[in-house]
Amino acid sequence: MQDLLSMLKALSEEIRLRIIKLLEGGELCVCDIVSALDMSQPKISFHLNTLKEAGFIKDRKQGRWTHYSLDESDFFRRFLLLSVLERISPDMIADDRKRLDNFLQCKTSKGNVVPLKDNKRCCGG
Repeated sequence: MQDLLSMLKALSEEIRLRIIKLLEGGELCVCDIVSALDMSQPKISFHLNTLKEAGFIKDRKQGRWTHYSLDESDFFRRFLLLSVLERISPDMIADDRKRLDNFLQCKTSKGNVVPLKDNKRCCGG
C-alpha cells in the first residue's frame, strides 16, 4: 500500500509531471532540467528525488553531475507513466521544451561548458 501511495504522490505535482514529460525525450543532466524549468537546482533535485524514490526515474552519475532517465524496468510503473505521458500535451510544456532546446544548443556550440545562474559550470553533456 505504501508503495502505491508513494507513486501516486509523486505524480500529484505539476513540476514532477513536467520533468517526466521532458525525460520522455531521453536522458537529461540535472543542469538541463534546471535550465528547462528555470528553477533552482535544489528545488529540481528535491522533485527528482521524489520521482526516483517512487521508482519512476533512475540516475547515472558522471563526475559531479547526475543524469536522469525514465525507469521502465517495472511493468506497472511503466504503464502508469505511459498513461500519464499521453495525457500531457506537448503544448503544456512548450516553454520548458524551448528553454531546454536553447540550452542544449548553447551547450554544444560553446565547447560543452555552460555557465549556470549560480556561476557554476554545466556538465557539458
